[in-house]
Amino acid sequence: MKKITFWQVASLSLIFATSASFVSAQVALQTKTFFVQLDKATIAKGYTVSAFGDAIKLSLIPGILAEATGVDVLELHEPLVEPWQLDRVSEVYQFEFRNKAAYDNTKPFIIQLAYDADDTNLKQVYYFDKNYNSWQPLPTKDYTQEHMARAYIHLPFARVAVFSNPEVMGFGQASWYAHQGGDFAASPDFPKGSIVRVINLENNKSVTVEINDWGPDRSLHPERVIDLDKAAFTKIASVRDGIISVELEPLKVPAENGRVLGIKLKNTVAAPEVFSKAAVVMDAASSTLLYEKNATSTLPLASLTKIITASVFLDTNPDFERIVAYQKEDEEKTWAYVDKSESARLRVADGDEMSVADVFFITLMASTNNTAETLIRISGLSRDEFVARMNEKVAFWGANETRFIEPTGLSPQNVSSVLDYAIITAHAFANPKLLEATTRREYVMETRRDSIKKTIHNTNDLLYSDFYVTGGKTGYLDEAGYCLMTKIKTDDGRELVGVLFGADTREQSFAELSDLLKYVMRKKL
Repeated sequence: MKKITFWQVASLSLIFATSASFVSAQVALQTKTFFVQLDKATIAKGYTVSAFGDAIKLSLIPGILAEATGVDVLELHEPLVEPWQLDRVSEVYQFEFRNKAAYDNTKPFIIQLAYDADDTNLKQVYYFDKNYNSWQPLPTKDYTQEHMARAYIHLPFARVAVFSNPEVMGFGQASWYAHQGGDFAASPDFPKGSIVRVINLENNKSVTVEINDWGPDRSLHPERVIDLDKAAFTKIASVRDGIISVELEPLKVPAENGRVLGIKLKNTVAAPEVFSKAAVVMDAASSTLLYEKNATSTLPLASLTKIITASVFLDTNPDFERIVAYQKEDEEKTWAYVDKSESARLRVADGDEMSVADVFFITLMASTNNTAETLIRISGLSRDEFVARMNEKVAFWGANETRFIEPTGLSPQNVSSVLDYAIITAHAFANPKLLEATTRREYVMETRRDSIKKTIHNTNDLLYSDFYVTGGKTGYLDEAGYCLMTKIKTDDGRELVGVLFGADTREQSFAELSDLLKYVMRKKL
């Protein structure tokens, strides 16, 4: 086995540049190098290329190579753009068969990489796809005890590394449930339609299942990685075992919105991409800005207005048990700003009775415009006085770019900046009633006169995520786009306020703000 010289490395760099390789002559100086020549007799028997103290192995079975070839392996040490959602837990390696025509690319071979990590996260071997400018996962078997991962690959050259996904568990406990009587499973990490191999770590038996349900709830079962249908569970354990230790090997994971397990399929980025018009993440206690885009731009804020409406209403010391009658005029006030068929509203009849709590909670959870007007009417203040107090209150808090002309958010003349709104949020949510109303997932009410029961669901999808949400509000207006504020508590006890204005779609608003909050937490900003 001979060592490759500097001049050979420099020459290889030129070859790589013309054959979809990624190393320049300048970077070559920073690499570790390994070379082995495989002759016909060796490849006929099969051979394992092992480099850098077994840190990387290429297992070439007989039939993979038809002719003799040299194999170069590089350990790279250069700045790389890596997916911000992942943690790289191995070195980055690059291998190349010098005689590419010798390789039958219809036959995958095994690549094995050592890694340095002790956690329950899913670990996969990724390769860099130059065509998509992104890191792509390979079908990977993680050997957690040995700290190494094996994957199938069918490329004559590639840049590879092991990445750990902190959003997805790779091993832990599994239980069973009786449902469809087949090879199915419930997962909180993998989307429906995913195909996953589940290995019992006690006996090494495995079963391949399709994810067709959500669960288990990690807030209740933090060690639970997956739950198996009883029929699948019995193939690898006795139901009397109840709970077993398993490892997961994802075989197929459907893409969702151009991502697989949260990672973009195209164009790897080192930080979240924000296409909304403006966004901030702020530390609620210190008011330190941790991320900003167009933070001071004044824009319509749509139904995020209702947080201030609710805050001023709370200043009137309302009796939440009091019964009030709905009036049709509450809805009619909204028609000045929107067609009556398009306004989000609670569908109740004139004269229907409900509690003040009903009106308050539904206004914030369902963002109904007619009930926002009901709050003003029952507050004891005139509408003009109420709106004046909204403006006075935010000015007192230092939100100097914020103006309101009405209490629902239907007018595009209700404006703020994301920085102003983050400041407003930090102050407004000092009242526990606002926290309670904006963090409930569901609210059930019944009108007193007509005994109509209604179940209201919160419009903030981040409540159904893994975030510990301590407040939030959604909003939409044609002129404003989709707006979102969410306040969360982190594992280290910090409270973060995220605000986003002007997303093109509802899904975009949740995805971008979720990414920003995760990025700030992961990078410990």
